Amino acid sequence: MKMLRAVYFFLGLLLSFTTLLSAATHYKYSYVPKKVYENQLFPVTIIGIGGSSEETPSFTFESNNGAKALFYTPLVIHNGNDSFYTFYFQAQKDDVRIPPVIINTSTNQIELPSQHISIKQLKKREDFCQVLAADLKIKNSQVSNYDEKNHIVTLSIEAYEANLENMTLKNVVESGVESLKRDFAKVSAEFYVVVPVETKLLKFTYFNTIKKQYVFKEVPVFVEDASVTTQSDLNPKEDSFEKLKKYSLMTLSGFFILMFLFKRDFFYLVFGVISIITLLTLYIPHKKICVSQGAPLYILPTATSTISTKIDAKLDTMLLGEREGYKKVEYKEGIIGWIKNEDLCQN
Repeated sequence: MKMLRAVYFFLGLLLSFTTLLSAATHYKYSYVPKKVYENQLFPVTIIGIGGSSEETPSFTFESNNGAKALFYTPLVIHNGNDSFYTFYFQAQKDDVRIPPVIINTSTNQIELPSQHISIKQLKKREDFCQVLAADLKIKNSQVSNYDEKNHIVTLSIEAYEANLENMTLKNVVESGVESLKRDFAKVSAEFYVVVPVETKLLKFTYFNTIKKQYVFKEVPVFVEDASVTTQSDLNPKEDSFEKLKKYSLMTLSGFFILMFLFKRDFFYLVFGVISIITLLTLYIPHKKICVSQGAPLYILPTATSTISTKIDAKLDTMLLGEREGYKKVEYKEGIIGWIKNEDLCQN
């Protein structure tokens, strides 16, 4: 009888242990690239098989000798009882070593081994902008006068798995990256490049890591088109849409006044007066502001923006636009930029 109880007790323990094991999540690498290119951003995905989607494990990479993840927390995607945890790394010149990762759950601790990834060399190109991306789009472009000899082209770029911080171009006066924002795979930035006024077309390539080939990009360099579609809003010059509005209001004003003279209907007079008032508001001059001597003139209204020049003397100029903490001004003929509110003249 005692022997039988012992057998039942053992079977109960075994069943409980088996149930516990089946309920626990099993972790392993789901995706690790075999080869990557120098400076490439790439994902490493760990899958949690089984268990609960509400489980929140913590991940710790032993970073003594190995690559560091760009984010401490992974991108998490749940698919049924499976969960995918993706970390992003950036390759350097040497082969990449993903250090061992410690996974702590509410019930146990798991360690995944180190991973080795080889570096593959790209075929060199003169027009390569040093960016590798799964996809890259130029959302908006801006062209303004930089000084008497050069134009500045500002590109609003959106890309995925891209090293936009390394973007640069050869055979230009100056270039740089501003306002870079990264959200896991997605990254956006403002890229500016200063080119001679003779330049009519900005051309460059980036390497598409999905297609495994260089992709060509080009941007026209025309100052008169700069204010049509832009986020940076650096160019204060009147665009074609503004002219269209003025001409349309002139036509409507003339039409309503003529109809009033012929029909003697105050309906036309009211609309004629409204059209004239609206037209006059378009011709109201900009507010004038005073800029202190030595004030930096920034390319973009951002804290990390590059200084294009400095105001060499106290300047009275028109206010062309405002952003939080910044005022847009024209320093000299065609030289546009942003100054901080703190650099306005003190009364």
